[in-house]
Amino acid sequence: MNMSGTLKKLFKDNFSIYILFQALGWGFIVLVNIFFAITFAKYNSRFVSRLFVFVFLGLLWTSIMRQVIHKRRILAKSLKMQLIEFFCITMIFGALCGYCESVFTDYFDLKSSAEKNLTRSSIIISDIFYSFIYLFIWNCIYFIYHYVEKSRRQTTDNMKLEAIVKELELKSIQAELKVIKSHINPHFIFNSLNSIRALIDENPPRARKAVTELSNILRSSMLAEKTEVVPLEKEINIVKDYLELEHIRFEDRLQISYCLDENTLDRPVPPMLVQTLVENAIKHGISKSIKGGQIKITSTIVDGFHMIIIQNTGELDKFPPNEGFGLVSTESRLKLLFGNKAKFSLRQIDNSVEAMVLIPMEVVKESVGYHLN
Repeated sequence: MNMSGTLKKLFKDNFSIYILFQALGWGFIVLVNIFFAITFAKYNSRFVSRLFVFVFLGLLWTSIMRQVIHKRRILAKSLKMQLIEFFCITMIFGALCGYCESVFTDYFDLKSSAEKNLTRSSIIISDIFYSFIYLFIWNCIYFIYHYVEKSRRQTTDNMKLEAIVKELELKSIQAELKVIKSHINPHFIFNSLNSIRALIDENPPRARKAVTELSNILRSSMLAEKTEVVPLEKEINIVKDYLELEHIRFEDRLQISYCLDENTLDRPVPPMLVQTLVENAIKHGISKSIKGGQIKITSTIVDGFHMIIIQNTGELDKFPPNEGFGLVSTESRLKLLFGNKAKFSLRQIDNSVEAMVLIPMEVVKESVGYHLN
């Protein structure tokens, strides 16, 4: 449907609602007046004619008043200006409606017995007063309806906008996660291939094992794009392959130890997260020291958090927290997956640098993967 057709449909729907409200409102007034007229024995042809004139003028002037409200675009103005202009319009149209009613009443001789004893000016003032009251009520209902409808539309539009923003954010997050998870340090691959080449003549069995280890790491990196989290045990196996490859290069300069709580092996972690932190420990810690050093990987449960610690020999000033893809990606992934519930810190402890990750325990495993409670 084009824009013109949409606007026509909207106008038609709004006009239908307006007609319905008019019919219900003035119909209610007719029923109330007839009820009291019958109750107080004042129901006669004169009363019916007078009521017809009043309702006819009410419908006429409220319809004209509605057109004025639309042409002046009162509903698009500030709330203060709306109230002022609505009151002024009510006074003007109340006076016009009341005066016309008194003219019709006088011309067709529809005065009640009580009005025949009043002067013409008193009747006009009385008709204007009651017309003002009725039109004031009409305008209040009209104003409230449009105010509520406008608020409802704004709420709906805001919800739609939020949905669009969230969808865009989700796509951005997914794209960022894909980039993060698919990242492998090319220098590591080149170093590994050089180490494997050197082993081919010296130690063929170890060279074959190194090829398998490198293959496992590359396969894990590609599979990481298909899932948000993996069991820690699977992640540790990849880390072990990575460290075995690095041990070929560093030999005795690299010492490795593990302290893994068995209860944490099935806990979900972002894929390649531990491997990325270990890679940074090698790059900024072990490789910076002529004597090499030690890397210790710890996994345990503390105070409702799954705590993972990667500790390496080195100095924090050689392990800049805001430099390099690894540490930035770690913080980004934790925030994207777990929000503010997960924590990451990097600190100096004696002669070692400690990278600590805290993942909330309210992560449950289902058949299709992992998600937060």
